[in-house]
Amino acid sequence: VQLQASGGGLVQAGGSLRLSCAVSGIESIATVNVMGWYRQAPGQQRELVARISSSRTSYYANFVNGRFTISKDRAKKTLYLQMNLLQPDATAVHYCNAYFVRSLGEKHFWGQGTQVTVSS
Repeated sequence: VQLQASGGGLVQAGGSLRLSCAVSGIESIATVNVMGWYRQAPGQQRELVARISSSRTSYYANFVNGRFTISKDRAKKTLYLQMNLLQPDATAVHYCNAYFVRSLGEKHFWGQGTQVTVSS
């Protein structure tokens, strides 16, 4: 399974970005138990931003505060994160994740990350 993240960039505070994560190596992302977006700022631990289950149940970190939307397109095998009202504290490398749970165990797959920089 390979994940390719894109859509990062430089934006001013209050602006928006839409991240995309294209998945390959599997027939359908419907088989992925949970897909999510994480971020890691310099010197900080990687933290969850949002995740969505195979049944499309979504969860957001408290700091999102209604500004972001996670979604997925099964036909395009792509995960999205729409981020609005961005603030400088969102400056980080953003990673997409695919989490599988099977009878033989569980496994995480990670994309390469896309840089988000928010200027004040």
